[in-house]
Amino acid sequence: MNDPPTQAPKVSLAKLFGVFLYIGATSFGGGVVAYLQEHLVTRQNWLDDDHFLAALEIGQTVPGLISTNVSVIVGSRLRGVRGSIVAVAGMTLPGAIVVFILGLLYARFKSNPEVAAVLAGVGAAAVGLILAVSIQFGRREISKWQDWVILVPAFLLVGIFHISLVPVLVVLAPIAIQLNHPDRKALAAYHAQLAEHHEEVAARHEAANAAAATPS
Repeated sequence: MNDPPTQAPKVSLAKLFGVFLYIGATSFGGGVVAYLQEHLVTRQNWLDDDHFLAALEIGQTVPGLISTNVSVIVGSRLRGVRGSIVAVAGMTLPGAIVVFILGLLYARFKSNPEVAAVLAGVGAAAVGLILAVSIQFGRREISKWQDWVILVPAFLLVGIFHISLVPVLVVLAPIAIQLNHPDRKALAAYHAQLAEHHEEVAARHEAANAAAATPS
């Protein structure tokens, strides 16, 4: 069982916007997950691997783009509601501008065989990026037989039989929760640890308030 979440680092809104703007401007397609991990975990050290994977898992299972969802979660963790707004703005602004320009160009040059060849090459590269990211995170997340019980049916239903993701999640989510549900002993230990963490935080706040109330 993981320790209670540590306090998020203090990050300025300008820094938050700049990092996500850079990620949005330099990442491509499915490879954006790798860029997010590289910048948020490795370079900026704003999250550890567990927190990033948690944000990624939530981002994959709710509606919307994964990169946008992760931006909302990370921005909220670092700076609350304003952080989410700033992170999403930085993440989506470069892509929106580029797609708008490319949309105008594509309408004019879509019949050009050279343009079609370039798009085919970009599509192949995108598949490679998604595969690389899947292997990178899959090695960490898929470690128990319970993981394979969920992964294989999900792959077959969505990838082979092309069933919509929504009904697949409705069926598989309860099974996944049941298979991975912690036992009572682990839950009790976690709640005791969490209560101790909250007591420590409350004690620090009381000490800070007492120090502030004491005349100089």
